[in-house]
Amino acid sequence: MSARKIERPSRRLFLRGMLGGAAVAVGLPIFEMMLNNHGDAFANGEDIPTRFGLWFFGNGVHLPTWTPPTIGPDWTVPEDFALAPLLPYKEYVSVVSGLSVKTPRHPHHSGMSAVCSGGPHLKIDDVRDTIVSTMKYPSIDQVAAQYFQSLAPSPYKSLEAAVTRFRGTDEGTSFQHLSHNGSKSGETNVNPSEESPHAFFDRLFNKGAGSPLVDRARASVLDAVSGQIKTLQGRLGTKDKQRLEQHLTSISEIESRLNVPIGECNKPDDPGVFPDLASNEQIAEKNKAMSDLMALALSCGLTRSFSIQYSTCGSGAVFWMVGATDGQHYMNHTEPAPYTKQKDAVRFTMGQLAYFLDRLKNTPDATGNLLDHSSLFVCTEHTEGWTHSQDDLPMLVCGKGGGRLRGNYHYRQDGGNASRALMTALRGAGLPLTEFGYEEGYVKDPIVELEAS
Repeated sequence: MSARKIERPSRRLFLRGMLGGAAVAVGLPIFEMMLNNHGDAFANGEDIPTRFGLWFFGNGVHLPTWTPPTIGPDWTVPEDFALAPLLPYKEYVSVVSGLSVKTPRHPHHSGMSAVCSGGPHLKIDDVRDTIVSTMKYPSIDQVAAQYFQSLAPSPYKSLEAAVTRFRGTDEGTSFQHLSHNGSKSGETNVNPSEESPHAFFDRLFNKGAGSPLVDRARASVLDAVSGQIKTLQGRLGTKDKQRLEQHLTSISEIESRLNVPIGECNKPDDPGVFPDLASNEQIAEKNKAMSDLMALALSCGLTRSFSIQYSTCGSGAVFWMVGATDGQHYMNHTEPAPYTKQKDAVRFTMGQLAYFLDRLKNTPDATGNLLDHSSLFVCTEHTEGWTHSQDDLPMLVCGKGGGRLRGNYHYRQDGGNASRALMTALRGAGLPLTEFGYEEGYVKDPIVELEAS
């Protein structure tokens, strides 16, 4: 184990060292000492970075208990509505309703591409009674990533995480992956989402799958940079020291949850997966782990663009906690009205999104928090799964986008183009777009009602 000197780029601090023969890098949050006297920019005049995220859940919603009953500022919903778990964060959350897929439609496939890329799906083949497809154009997390990297490269161009397990499909990358790079000729061109919290942690800190298991069990990435931490503490003011302590505590707590216990150095059956309990997937626990890790990565400055695939397009996840026994996709086609289990499953899902928003809100960033400096687009490929409808799509734009987004607004446009919401979220992250989308998904008008005046 060894340590190296503190590296200070123009905008970020990184601590670097070696652990078990593998290089580790510990990114640190933005400290006050990096900012100008007003705290609204870096000392060298550069803007505080805004992050962009794509958060996707599959199979649509129960529309009667999704849409806020009033339009305009200060939206609210009854307690039994799906969006109720987001009420504590509604100053950061705007609801978009009424928009539609304008590209040629096919169940699931066209909705997935339209809400994630702003363009049509690309059919590759036929299978059974449906098709095989991929995204013809890049998903919006990659649009943001390309722009951010052109300004100032991050250690990771983008980060991709998953929560619920992929259960298999023969309908192409549209049903398996969220982040796409675009494909004109049908080749596979995706950024796979990491489903293992332990593997995702290893990726963030450069430990690598080849590190000896004993070292991974007995040592912390913080051990490799302990000397640099002490040096840094001596250079920080009181508030920055508190922020550093909170940041290091977060890393330590995540390590404690994910690492193999010291006394168990034999390789476990599947160290990177939360095992099912009584045949039930640990969805809330996995969501917590991935949300914590993604917030940590954003705070560390490891990336500015990310995606979280909470559940796949056409998801087969079983929401057992609301009494479901079948996968969600199958349940959508077999549950009779009034679709109580689907309603409860979507409300549970919004509770998992609420945890991520809470984690961002409670992670300091410059003089605010990560949610202040993020734009997050939340979507699903259908309106309601049992009809495969792609009109009146459920969409959310979350975060304040570094002051570009207003939050707490319900915007509705019956029959409008879904790409308007994507364009608005990208503009909220600072992309200077005056047009967006492809083919029938092309638009030139963002939703200005959601933008801060």
